[in-house]
Amino acid sequence: MAERSFKAEVEHLRKGEGDTFTGEGILAITKALLENGVGYVGGYQGAPISHLMDVLADAEELMAELGVRFEANASEAAAAAMLAASVHYPIRGAVTFKGPVGVNVASDALANLSSSGVTGGALVIVGEDYGEGSSIMQERSHGFAMKSQFWMLDPRPNLPCITKAVKDGFELSEASNTPVMLIVRIRSCHVTGSFSTKDNVPPPLTVKQAAANPQSDPKRVVLPPMSFLHEQDKIEKRWPAAEKFIVDNQLNEFFGPDDGKIGIVVQGGMYNGLIRALQRLGLADVFGDTKVPIYVLNVTYPLIKDEFSAFCDGKDHVIIVEEGQPDYIEQQLGSYLYKAGRQLKLYGKDVLPMAGEYTGQVMLDGITKFLKAAAPDLLPGKVLAPNDEPQVLPDLSKTVPSRPPGFCTGCPERPIFAAMKLTEQELGKHQITGDIGCHLFATLPPFEIGGSTMGYGLGPASNAAFDGGGERRAISILGDGGFWHNGLSSSIGNMVFNKSDSVAIIVDNYYSAATGGQDVLSSRAHNDTKSTNNPISAALKGVGVKWIRQIDHTYDVGKVREVLKEALTTDFKGPKVIVASSECMLNKQRREKPIRNKAIKAGRRIDIPRFGVDSDICTGDHACIRLSGCPSLSLKHLDDPLRDDPVASIDQTCVGCGNCGEVADTAVLCPSFYRADVVHNPSNSESWRAGLHAKTIGWLQTRRDTKRLRLEGKIQ
Repeated sequence: MAERSFKAEVEHLRKGEGDTFTGEGILAITKALLENGVGYVGGYQGAPISHLMDVLADAEELMAELGVRFEANASEAAAAAMLAASVHYPIRGAVTFKGPVGVNVASDALANLSSSGVTGGALVIVGEDYGEGSSIMQERSHGFAMKSQFWMLDPRPNLPCITKAVKDGFELSEASNTPVMLIVRIRSCHVTGSFSTKDNVPPPLTVKQAAANPQSDPKRVVLPPMSFLHEQDKIEKRWPAAEKFIVDNQLNEFFGPDDGKIGIVVQGGMYNGLIRALQRLGLADVFGDTKVPIYVLNVTYPLIKDEFSAFCDGKDHVIIVEEGQPDYIEQQLGSYLYKAGRQLKLYGKDVLPMAGEYTGQVMLDGITKFLKAAAPDLLPGKVLAPNDEPQVLPDLSKTVPSRPPGFCTGCPERPIFAAMKLTEQELGKHQITGDIGCHLFATLPPFEIGGSTMGYGLGPASNAAFDGGGERRAISILGDGGFWHNGLSSSIGNMVFNKSDSVAIIVDNYYSAATGGQDVLSSRAHNDTKSTNNPISAALKGVGVKWIRQIDHTYDVGKVREVLKEALTTDFKGPKVIVASSECMLNKQRREKPIRNKAIKAGRRIDIPRFGVDSDICTGDHACIRLSGCPSLSLKHLDDPLRDDPVASIDQTCVGCGNCGEVADTAVLCPSFYRADVVHNPSNSESWRAGLHAKTIGWLQTRRDTKRLRLEGKIQ
């Protein structure tokens, strides 16, 4: 079950010649693939392109009609390896994944693909997850493109440009026999707009037809001596062919006046931010007409020397707008100017930040600084006013608390870490490593468990150095998504092979939950196109793990603590793996709420559990919050002059998982938690009893109030 269904939107992918498509960039990319005769598509989900994989999955029926093969790959490496179909056959193929972590995982396959070269167009759609909203380390995929000779497209973030880039990418790949990366930033993935559609085109050669007539060429295999010739082929044939195609088809764009003493060179993906900055300075309008010459790099690699040189003719000052670091583009263009002996002042990271996202304000400040130095006459007077002091933004970090990511309300992973905290109190602190996935939130308060992550599925492997190195066994965390992605071989297989004596906890929430709830091999749901219901425990046994414990209800905090304690104290020597399984609460709610609401509307009796805290019993020590951290568990002040400290309180967002009560019971805290069932469409007898109870309780409360001591008047 993915986070969102695109079944309705997929129907728009059937639009043909002369129609208008309106929607998100993600859907537009899918439509462009179908319009350009793609033969096969694969990928691995991850922000910001998770929805692209979801769209493709929902569009499988349409793609099958066209003869297009789709595969949700087991990892980015598997997706990149799929492009081998374009090496010998004139079939267009596209794969997609999150970058640069996806590029890192796929690097072996991508490097070999780039070395051998391709016959059919090979397109790698990289969701460039960079900036303040990113969930990964701050890096760019540009360095890999340079290293392995991948041509890189970074189109302006609007639907006509994005869809054109898909077409250009395939054609550029075929013209130069080189795979192409298409960078789609977060802005591009979720931008909305319109473009004129064309008819979907079946691939001229399908993968089924190609398989019926196998082709091979030893010259394409990356082995010496051919691997040495591949490098020469890149420089002597592929690179010149790529440059010729880029120039002949005008993939890069020029805006603004033809003459001028200043100019701006910008990555295509940063164009909207640049135009907005110029607009705020009165140097561009809402349609993009600008008074400053702009050279837009829709192709950021390779850079076209002659094109850049022509743009610089007659100019004294040029700025390079390049988000992120290192400043690859600025260095390369600066080298061109130096070697040509051009007397031109080049700006870039001296007026724009070396690192960090180029937000609207950052872009405005940088362009303003450039114009003040290079062309102050273009700026409005108020910008140049000598008495103007720079706007000082208040430092809100001292007054506004930070809001780090955390587990959702009712998350089944939360009780696992509560049990680990309780075990730590008894056995002492252990060396713990985390992994990519929701469970990584446990490194943050209130749990503060683990302190490192090395990659998807590498939790146990990243603890290998500590195996047997101390009095207490090392513990590592691994999710079910990471387990099937890379963990089974690189982590669990590594533990078995090296006779590890450490403990691995596999958090099994039935889905690849952190990327949007896609199915994995061990998902419990039935999937018409994928194989599910393959137990993790069976895979563990298959690679030689002997000590396995399966927990099918992680909300039982006492049971989780008991099993964890057993794993840490047993005399058994060898890998110890705990599979802790409970369904992701978000996906569970997505599945059950519509069914429940429909039943309530139909008049069926439905009871929904809710939990609360008895404020008369709560001691106010807040230990339950420190061991749970549930967003629905907060504080409230009482109307009691004798109780100044706030007590625990459960708000209306509670989903009734029961974790708070389980934690309080296992940790032997105050028994203030209670469960109440909210009954919809009760029977007549239930309504009568509820009314009777309410009247009785009301009478008792009134009687108690009459006996309560009351203080009249004001205290002087």
